[in-house]
Amino acid sequence: MGSSANLKTNVDMANEGIHTKGEALLNIDPDSLVRFLHPTIDPKAKVDVLATGLAASPGAASGQIVFSSKEAETIYNTEGLPLILVREETIPEDVHGMGAANGILTVRGGMSSHAAVIARGMGKPCVCGVSSAIVDMENNTLKIGGRLLKSGEIITIDGTNGQIFAGEVAKRQPKLSGDFATLMQWADEIRRMRVRCNAETPNDCKAALEFGAEGIGLCRTEHMFFDEQRIMVMREMILSNDEEKRREVLERLLPMQRSDFEQLFELMPGLPVTIRLLDPPLHEFLPKGDEEIIRISEAMGIEEERLRTRVNTLNEANPMLGHRGCRLAISHPEITEMQARAIFEAAVASAKKTGKPVVPEIMVPLVSMREELEYIKQRIDWVAQDVMRESSSTIDYLVGSMIELPRAAIRARNIAEFSEFFSFGTNDLTQTTFGFSRDDAASFLPTYQKKNILPHDPFASIDFLGVGELIEMASQRGRETRPDIKLGICGEHGGDPASIEFCDAQGLEYVSCSPYRVPIARLSAAQATLRNKML
Repeated sequence: MGSSANLKTNVDMANEGIHTKGEALLNIDPDSLVRFLHPTIDPKAKVDVLATGLAASPGAASGQIVFSSKEAETIYNTEGLPLILVREETIPEDVHGMGAANGILTVRGGMSSHAAVIARGMGKPCVCGVSSAIVDMENNTLKIGGRLLKSGEIITIDGTNGQIFAGEVAKRQPKLSGDFATLMQWADEIRRMRVRCNAETPNDCKAALEFGAEGIGLCRTEHMFFDEQRIMVMREMILSNDEEKRREVLERLLPMQRSDFEQLFELMPGLPVTIRLLDPPLHEFLPKGDEEIIRISEAMGIEEERLRTRVNTLNEANPMLGHRGCRLAISHPEITEMQARAIFEAAVASAKKTGKPVVPEIMVPLVSMREELEYIKQRIDWVAQDVMRESSSTIDYLVGSMIELPRAAIRARNIAEFSEFFSFGTNDLTQTTFGFSRDDAASFLPTYQKKNILPHDPFASIDFLGVGELIEMASQRGRETRPDIKLGICGEHGGDPASIEFCDAQGLEYVSCSPYRVPIARLSAAQATLRNKML
């Protein structure tokens, strides 16, 4: 029975009293809802399969191959053509190109790679880890399935099952039927956990609200700086020689950040909004390669050698374990102070405009020691006092930490002394617990699964025995210190049904996932409530 027929049958049977609403909910596979939210390949269509990779973000899309994010933006803005962005792997600067494309295909990367995470947030199909493909950026060619494809040729990707097809393939468009809405209503009546979204743009927020999100569980502020104008100011700040000069440049970024947060607060009136302070290392904002360094040095009017020296200075051997997250906030508190001021000033302005209380939740990433959080929270509190005095307003806010390192889970009792909430960043927690690179693990994880070393990809569904035990430990120890501590999850596992059931069993207050996973999370949370009541 197809997913649409199965849904209709179960809703009809519940309405006729043949079985209960709860039984109807338990009879639906949450992942089958994907077909109601995204275009899918027409099962009657003739297909020419070129290769198969990881099904990183659901849905199907066709378009011309484009190898450059900038070119994708240009073609989209001038011609409006459907595009598939093809890259070895994506980086934060590719976000706007990804937004212009209909789908994304990468040779490298796993289920929690940059491409996968951003594509899911945007609701765009994505296939990652196509190790059999070869991308030649110099000649703009893609070698795949024994064929050599050039820029402009059309392919189709299916992010639901990871397949890549030659040419354009017929698709079926999604329909949110009345039965779908009825099922979601029943799920909301039953579930205990709240469902938030990972979002930082107005479009993400609007999509998430349409799908039933109840606030933002993760706003990744770094994505706000990759706009073409803003990134130049960001680079100017990074290239500044001293703190005084950095603060001067940050004053120019302040109104931009404040405007971002005002939009989020106004779109989510009265709902929780968790804002993560700047997380990635600063080198991610700087140009890569000689050609880009020359171009940016000319655009900024600075010496090429000065820019090259700064790029080399900030370059790290293991940047994901390097100078990022709270470490960056401790080295450069002026960045944290600017972001905190933008949040608090936006909260005051939005509360006056909407008449609804704004209680921002400020999240500090990559904490492993209580002392790190204490230092950063002190500066956030100072800024809050300044803004309250300047605006003659009272601001309610929370300061919390991401739990994404094993040491943070072990030391949760101490960290909870200064943390009013924990949000489990399970992408990094999985990476640091296993010692797996989430961008490279796709090369061996299928072998691990095939040889029964691992039952599933731990980046797709929580590893209950290892990562899960750390989550359980941190939850218990955090509550010992602070009984009313808020607990949630904002990693990509927040949209995985099995992981959601585990989170419900741990008593977490909410899960947060990409906007297009929200209905799946709502149904999964209801099923978790029903199953855990049966135990």
